Amino acid sequence: MPQKKDYYEVLGVPKDADANGIKKAYRKLAMEYHPDRNPSPDAEEKFKEISEAYGVLSDSEKRAKYDRFGHAGIDRQYTREDIFRDISFDDIFGQGGAGGGFGNIFDIFFGGRGGARPTSQRGSDLRYDLRITLENAATGTEKRIDVMRVETCDVCGGSGAKPGTTKKTCRYCDGTGQASQVKRTPFGQFVTTSTCTHCHGTGEIIESPCSSCNGIGRVRRPRTISITVPAGIESGSRMRIPGEGESGVRGGPAGDLYVVVHIDPHPKFKRSGDNILYEIPISFTQAALGDEVMVPTLQGKVRMKIPPGTQSGSTLRLRGKGMPKLHGRGKGDQLVKVGVTVPTNLSSRERELLTELHELGSKNSGRSDKKHKGIFDKVKDVFDVD
Repeated sequence: MPQKKDYYEVLGVPKDADANGIKKAYRKLAMEYHPDRNPSPDAEEKFKEISEAYGVLSDSEKRAKYDRFGHAGIDRQYTREDIFRDISFDDIFGQGGAGGGFGNIFDIFFGGRGGARPTSQRGSDLRYDLRITLENAATGTEKRIDVMRVETCDVCGGSGAKPGTTKKTCRYCDGTGQASQVKRTPFGQFVTTSTCTHCHGTGEIIESPCSSCNGIGRVRRPRTISITVPAGIESGSRMRIPGEGESGVRGGPAGDLYVVVHIDPHPKFKRSGDNILYEIPISFTQAALGDEVMVPTLQGKVRMKIPPGTQSGSTLRLRGKGMPKLHGRGKGDQLVKVGVTVPTNLSSRERELLTELHELGSKNSGRSDKKHKGIFDKVKDVFDVD
């Protein structure tokens, strides 16, 4: 009997190669020497050799024995039938020779899930877009939303069977959920495995389906859900509501509901982070002499002082009148931008007073003593009167 080659040499990897390196080496060689792809007479034997090497080196326990005792430490002797049982070209290279089929071949070769029945699955996540006002965002709010989702059938409890009846093991696949088809080729007998078309992979047959869900075990229905929108939330924020998505499959957990918040534009205010922006028009006499005006805020109207000589375009601050800090303490400010309005239709008396003011300005234009700065100088600062 010829002496076996070193498994590391067969795969072309060093003895300290990690599991990922061993897997990559095997994939490359498997694609090159699989008999469905390589017509060479030696390809079958080479494929068997590299598959045997991978079967040992990919198993940590077998690899440890092999590193210590060599081939004598491996009890199992791989045969041709072992290597080619339930394997085809598509198992390695995927449908049409594309990648993605390696999970199946590893499972079949080395004791993976193989023909096990489908396990439970988590339900799908859902998204809901919620529109709120800026006032809602400032104070926080409770909302009730209607979500259409898939839920476990209340009548059959998710089994899909009519109450009082039970499911039966599928006789076409013996409860495995998979059907096998034998193919004979010049290289030997091949078995391809696919999902059973009679039980759709569940391994069970429902002879008397539930009338409420038609044997599916889940139904689609609307559900009203209460949610809490925290104060200070920003537009575009996403809130996760655990377990309020679609129900799971075969007893799996429910998915989550993600609520995306959109804040509608406000007719008066604009938001900038935690601050609120507002623009207010004032007259030139208010700007020059100063005044107190009522300013709307998200909390109601408040008094704001306009200092004498306020320039058009200046920004005044109302502290603590902005948005609450999300999950924090305190609030932002309201920033009030002042715009001075200039009258377009003057009465004769108004024109007379402005003319007099202009003449006074001309007489005092040379004064530079800031301590004696009078009303005209403040008006001149605002309107640049010459």
